[in-house]
Amino acid sequence: MPIVDTHCHVSQVYYEPVEVLLFQMDRAGVDHAVLIQMREEYDNEYQFECERRYPGRFASVVLVDHNSPDAPVQLERLAEQGAAGVRLRADVRSPGDDPLAIWRAAERLGLAVSCQGGGALASPQFAELVAAVPRLPIVLEHLAGQHGLSRTGQAAERSGGRQVDDSGPAAVLGLARFPNVYVKITGLGEFAERAMPVTHPFPFVQPIPPLLDQFCDAFGPDRLMWGSDYPPVSIREGYANALRFPMEALAGRSDADRARIFGETALKVFPIRR
Repeated sequence: MPIVDTHCHVSQVYYEPVEVLLFQMDRAGVDHAVLIQMREEYDNEYQFECERRYPGRFASVVLVDHNSPDAPVQLERLAEQGAAGVRLRADVRSPGDDPLAIWRAAERLGLAVSCQGGGALASPQFAELVAAVPRLPIVLEHLAGQHGLSRTGQAAERSGGRQVDDSGPAAVLGLARFPNVYVKITGLGEFAERAMPVTHPFPFVQPIPPLLDQFCDAFGPDRLMWGSDYPPVSIREGYANALRFPMEALAGRSDADRARIFGETALKVFPIRR
């Protein structure tokens, strides 16, 4: 089955150039990657250059300044250049008469949205937005923002402190009622606490939060996709482990389900142009 990493950052001036990512992908057996533009970086040319230099390996998710009145026009030009999607925060609204103008532009252009959000993803306002653009694939990053909350709650439970509010996870899992909502699952290092000292062969405090199973049960394999968060993952469990541990955690799922989660669903939402 093809393996697709749906959350990678590359740059010539920050993080790492694409050749370093390719080394990690080849070492881990990852076939394709979706390049996700960094926050506040509106020059998308390097990502397009990566697509041109390595045909068949990458798709590009771009960024536009949504506060610009001509942001929908800018997005149309980027789509013509080959963008597969646009990165937006859950609380992004456009200036002018239509606060959803940039979201509607993505829907009209046949793009997908890679969506940041944190707590905003659990808000009623975000659910209303999702309902307003039913043909727009909206892919929630980082386990829909629950990775940090889970790790905080795990530490609080172990120390006898107050647990975090669990209304957020219930609300984002409830977004599964919208067929256009997808979720990126992550490496375990994003939501499980590192063991101190690191234990072999499993370097996390057990039991780990059951987020992967919760999202699999809620959304199903047709609306889940794996993303490494490269290169920040390198200061957690490392790139190859960010793939290996989730695959092992989901070993009880069928081969067909795992093929969708780790590749096929991503290719439908973020097509790789050859």
